[in-house]
Amino acid sequence: MTIPAQFDAKSVEQKWYSYWMENNYFHSEPDHRTPYTITIPPPNVTGVLHMGHMLNNTIQDVLIRRARLKGFNACWVPGTDHASIATEAKVVAKLKAEGINKNDLSREEFLEHAWDWTHKYGGVILDQLKKLGASCDWERTKFTMDPDMSASVIRSFVDLYNKGMIYRGYRMVNWDPEAKTTLSDEEVIFEERQGKLYFLKYQIEGSNDFLTIATTRPETIFGDTAICINPNDERFTHLKGKKAIVPIAGRVIPIIEDEYVDVEFGTGCLKVTPAHDMNDKTLGDKHNLEVIDIFNEDATLNSFGLHYAGKDRFVVREEIEKELEANGSLAKTEIHLNKVGTSERTKAVIEPRLSDQWFLKMDELVKPAIKAVLETEEIKLYPKRFENTYRHWLENIRDWNISRQLWWGHRIPAFFYGDGKEDFVVAETIEDAVVLAQKATGKADLKAEDLRQDVDALDTWFSAWLWPMSVFGGIMEPENKDFKYYYPTNDLVTGPDILFFWVARMIIAGYEYTGEKPFTNVYLTGLVRDKQRRKMSKSLGNSPDPLDLIDNFSADGVRVGLLLSASAGNDILFDEEMCNQGKAFTNKVWNAFRLIKGWEVSDTIPQPESSKVAIEWFEAKLQQTLVEIEDHFEKYRISDALMAIYKLVWDDFCSWFLEMIKPAYQSPIDRKTLTKAIEMLESNLKLLHPFMPFLTEEIWQHITERTPEQALIISTWPESKSFDAKLITDFDFAAEVISGIRTIRKEKNIPFKDAIELKAINNDNSSTYFDAVITKLGNLSSLEYVSEAVTGALTFRAKSNEYFVPISGSVDVEEEIAKLTEELKYTQGFLKSVQAKLSNEKFVNNAPEKVLEIERKKEADALAKIATIEQSLASLK
Repeated sequence: MTIPAQFDAKSVEQKWYSYWMENNYFHSEPDHRTPYTITIPPPNVTGVLHMGHMLNNTIQDVLIRRARLKGFNACWVPGTDHASIATEAKVVAKLKAEGINKNDLSREEFLEHAWDWTHKYGGVILDQLKKLGASCDWERTKFTMDPDMSASVIRSFVDLYNKGMIYRGYRMVNWDPEAKTTLSDEEVIFEERQGKLYFLKYQIEGSNDFLTIATTRPETIFGDTAICINPNDERFTHLKGKKAIVPIAGRVIPIIEDEYVDVEFGTGCLKVTPAHDMNDKTLGDKHNLEVIDIFNEDATLNSFGLHYAGKDRFVVREEIEKELEANGSLAKTEIHLNKVGTSERTKAVIEPRLSDQWFLKMDELVKPAIKAVLETEEIKLYPKRFENTYRHWLENIRDWNISRQLWWGHRIPAFFYGDGKEDFVVAETIEDAVVLAQKATGKADLKAEDLRQDVDALDTWFSAWLWPMSVFGGIMEPENKDFKYYYPTNDLVTGPDILFFWVARMIIAGYEYTGEKPFTNVYLTGLVRDKQRRKMSKSLGNSPDPLDLIDNFSADGVRVGLLLSASAGNDILFDEEMCNQGKAFTNKVWNAFRLIKGWEVSDTIPQPESSKVAIEWFEAKLQQTLVEIEDHFEKYRISDALMAIYKLVWDDFCSWFLEMIKPAYQSPIDRKTLTKAIEMLESNLKLLHPFMPFLTEEIWQHITERTPEQALIISTWPESKSFDAKLITDFDFAAEVISGIRTIRKEKNIPFKDAIELKAINNDNSSTYFDAVITKLGNLSSLEYVSEAVTGALTFRAKSNEYFVPISGSVDVEEEIAKLTEELKYTQGFLKSVQAKLSNEKFVNNAPEKVLEIERKKEADALAKIATIEQSLASLK
């Protein structure tokens, strides 16, 4: 098989991904092996690949490929989420562009458009993941709106309702006026925005006096139903029991007293608008105040807004300021920095709104999830510091508002049979609902057409929290073989931004439905940021197209580039140069392989001592690195694991091992050494495969003819064995000696083809085991141990050992003495300046310990260098 001079990533990636798919290597079925399971954090069905997906899925693929090599029955379940708000917004926008208003369609007609959109654009991201090399079990691909997945969601709702944990309540909720739906507290993002504080004058009924209140929202005066003062505020004693007149509206409202009012804020008087502020609603309930809702669902004012009816709230804010100023009701305005709640999905400013919604009680449900992470550590978070965030959220949890005013999603299985708010039944099917409604009403002739199903859909996260169970059918059939085999899953890889939205809720659901954890480890990745530390986003234009990166640097190059910068939980400052480094590493490995395959082999020549020693050393180094890698994976330091392999391959294998065994120019290599070299290369490929699947499979298949059963993807991880650590430390010393020889050659312009002598005083009693390697890599004609310094020689030190290179005729002794004298003079001056610092009491007392360490090392290095130069001068003279 001809080996191309260059690694052709494009053809290789397509070739091997097709090969893996054809041979069904990604698919898993329950068998005798121990399962290793990951469920993908399902991206939005209409999403496209971005840098966060690239990082997250690369890490998952590394874990799953490694598990496969380690003999586990590896199963990575892919899928997508229906993403209610995001997808419905896209469909509404598409219809609008076609001149169709959603409100003119029936629910069924709208859902047809939504499904058309999903079938057309959905799942693109999964195909893009294949370009990255993701080895998902595509036969198990799930969509949260698949019939079996939907059935799981509905069954969960009915079960929790029957347990008394789901209830319907008229509450103040977060309203998104753009998506026209309620949102949970966690979906509201608070942003600091500069606005105004408006000081409004309310006339006291029956007098010409006024009181002034401060508000950031003057448009809400139409919903005012009281003015509140603090009963302990002596400034307003005269107002007790009186009434005030709302500007413009002209309504008379009571002045009430409550210690809730902050006497320090604004004017000390508070306008109470129970329909449009959560705290005001609490105050209104306490004082039995009227509730006036002034907004339509799109945040335009309704008829209570009088002549502003039909206008947007922010338009009204501008216009009402002018009217209030004109009629003398505006005392003044001030610039005010305010925290404004915005919708995570649509970015619209949230409007507090009273509404009938469905809620899930969380106070009891959450207890096993707190225990599992924070007490028993049955589930571990990596990095551990995220436990504090987890604790804060779960210990301060409120009931979950699970209903959404959307059509795209899982419709709430509540069926109304009367006009009252409580005239409903909850059931999995309309047939079951009819039976329940007949019992509730006593009407045996009641039919399906007499029932009206709730129009709302469930929060997307209400289906997502079942994901690790529902993908294996665990809600519908808890005894099925897949669920019993693959659940609980092993690892979850996700971002810390959905630690509460998704991770905590999956843990809650897992314990509620199975009494077991849904996964054991949660690896929280950081956010991908640009070099200016900005989060990568389309709107900022700072996010490269992942497919372009793959095209430019190869999938393996991008995977390595991303992971080298990605320590757990820390944000990644992405730089394309890292992908270039990944591409360079790809080329390095490819060229090392070509070098080995390019050697001519002989069965008759004996194995050189240098090669024998080199093989023993590299086998020990490989085993040492294996231990290190295992430790990194155990602690979910994926980036550190890759770096350990990177150094093993680039530094130890390519830069040292291959040089140590490389045959002389145009000479063959012995069979024994070549066989071992290929064995070592194959071990390296196995370690690299989870990170660089395409390159490694290509080289693996080039090494020798392989059957599908011998493919690298299903090979075995290198076996851990005991090793001689002394071999490694002895070689490190030998490498120092080789470096000293090379430095002398470079500085004295002695060509490598010219063999030189080396004499050594072994003061350290160092091992001579690697002398054959030193001789080869230093191109020595001889290596002799002596007891006294050699005169007329160039010298260097390695630890306490002294080394001498006798001068050949090509070196001008006088010129060398002059150069060394000049270097000695400079180094002595440098030492003097360092010692002056270290003898300065003020510097030593005030400098950080790290700085002092650096200065002391400079002193030690300078002293060692001076000793070496003086030794060389003595030898030359």
